[in-house]
Amino acid sequence: MLNLCSPERTVHRNLHLACVLTVVAGILNSVGFVAVARYTSHMTGIVASMADAIALGLPDLVAVGALALTAFVLGAVACALVFNWGRVRGLRSRYANILLLEGMGMLLFGLLAERLQDAHRSVVVVGVLCFTMGLQNALITRIGEWPVRTTHITGMVTDIGVEIGKALYRSPADAADPVVGEPRRIAALAGLVALFFLGGMAGALGYLWLGFEVVVPVAAVLLLIAHRPLVQDLREAWLRRRPRRPSGRGPRSAR
Repeated sequence: MLNLCSPERTVHRNLHLACVLTVVAGILNSVGFVAVARYTSHMTGIVASMADAIALGLPDLVAVGALALTAFVLGAVACALVFNWGRVRGLRSRYANILLLEGMGMLLFGLLAERLQDAHRSVVVVGVLCFTMGLQNALITRIGEWPVRTTHITGMVTDIGVEIGKALYRSPADAADPVVGEPRRIAALAGLVALFFLGGMAGALGYLWLGFEVVVPVAAVLLLIAHRPLVQDLREAWLRRRPRRPSGRGPRSAR
């Protein structure tokens, strides 16, 4: 787990990171729904609800939907800025910086959200969680041979159906480009769907038991994953700036 944010990517490392982030997304999505009756991970439903609210003349719901959509986009923008800032500078923490931002945000949210007044709770919860989902969704697109969207399962289920269809299709024996299914990908995607479901259950039950503090352990996991590349970059920066010690040899006397 401690190497999941390493800049050296492998198939297994990408899949393990996707598994962790899928569980996190399931937890946060359910916390948002149980707390303020809003799913914060998928923008399809948000945009559809805005259209319905306009048709029904419900401006408050339109405003909440616009906030959710804007926060999600800003999260993706922040991910692109932070990632490319680290990539251009050759930092090992180019992925870890994003999880650091997400983890710190979730830590503060988990510790402070219970103090929000009911009148402001819905706005803050929707804004923070949608920003986090946009940040995380953009991160997973930066890695992997077949990146997945860990914050919602529509794309995963679609890909499962496509892969099953490819596996069932029988190409002619003389086909120049035969269709070949990927059972490994089907298993991986099915596992991610199950993890999102389990994360959703954990988030709902955890919120009913602990309130918003249920996201504090989530933040701790993200910070644990992110810390090693961050420490490595900080150590290298410190070594570069540390003044060199003199060799201890004075100038040679002239003969």
